[in-house]
Amino acid sequence: MTDRRRINGPPGGTRPPVFASSLPTPEGQTSISFERPRRTRKAAELRKTFLKTGLVPSASGSAYLELQPSAILPQSRSKSLIPPTSSLKLICTVHGPRSLPRSAPFSPNLLLSTHVKFAPFASRRRRAWIRDASERDLGVHLETALRGAILAERWPKSGLDVTITILEAEDDRWWGDVHSSGPLGGMEGWGLMNVLAGCITAASAAIADARIDCLDLVTGGVAGIVENTNGSDTKNTTTSQGHSLVLDPDPSEHRGIVSLCVVGYMPARDEITELWLKGETPEVSPDGQNKVLGHEALIDGAVEAARGAQTILIDAVKESAERFAKQAGRDVSFASASTDVEMKI
Repeated sequence: MTDRRRINGPPGGTRPPVFASSLPTPEGQTSISFERPRRTRKAAELRKTFLKTGLVPSASGSAYLELQPSAILPQSRSKSLIPPTSSLKLICTVHGPRSLPRSAPFSPNLLLSTHVKFAPFASRRRRAWIRDASERDLGVHLETALRGAILAERWPKSGLDVTITILEAEDDRWWGDVHSSGPLGGMEGWGLMNVLAGCITAASAAIADARIDCLDLVTGGVAGIVENTNGSDTKNTTTSQGHSLVLDPDPSEHRGIVSLCVVGYMPARDEITELWLKGETPEVSPDGQNKVLGHEALIDGAVEAARGAQTILIDAVKESAERFAKQAGRDVSFASASTDVEMKI
């Protein structure tokens, strides 16, 4: 049955045309490989992150998170009409704790409800208004990461709604490799790992902004095992059989991704509340000269990335506490709090 009160869009997703320039390679062939962004930071260095709380006055708590986009080659800025890579931008709102309806059964603990939704314009391929399987999976992972930190027994028969709207999501690969048959051909879901890590960090900041008692601040971290290239920086990293362990990887910067791992980590308690690993780890080196990259090294790298994200999360929470104290008429200031909340590693 059609809705006559509005104009329905096309049933399938639409993709805008891509205008890319053909750059000559040293071999004389025509290629667009020079427009791929490069990883200019070290393997253990995270991207700069902007995190700010209290942007939605109608919500109990809110937070906005944005990651710095990848570096663009100087010769590619004027050669293409579209950006070579996307940047993660999302906003989180928290409503509650609120009392449950009388018809709801009694619950001695707080009922946590998480909702993750991509905006239709968040990715290069337009998304539908109805939640798909990937969005529901992100909501389940986010709920698992936050449930272990909230003191749920302090709010019996109450509910807490955490809603995250992703304004811009990271791509699973570089847009030039969509039709390639390389190591990334047919592999999807790499960008969701970075999205989940950002959702965990932003949701933890929004919950703290809503004055919800928690055991610790939960931060999200991502680590990955990628194939080595000539232009990549592999200093201070573990390598094995042509693979490198990098923190906070951007899928558009690497030609081959072997595996990724995202964790929800509580630094003060040294506990992992959420673990999601995707891919296969490299085999053991028979000569024993190179260090072996396994699941343990990948998880340790994700935990190290989560510890690095704790810096900006603490500054954002301090800024929220100062704003709340100012509204209450109290003079509370933190010496380490900065006006421009930005991660520098």
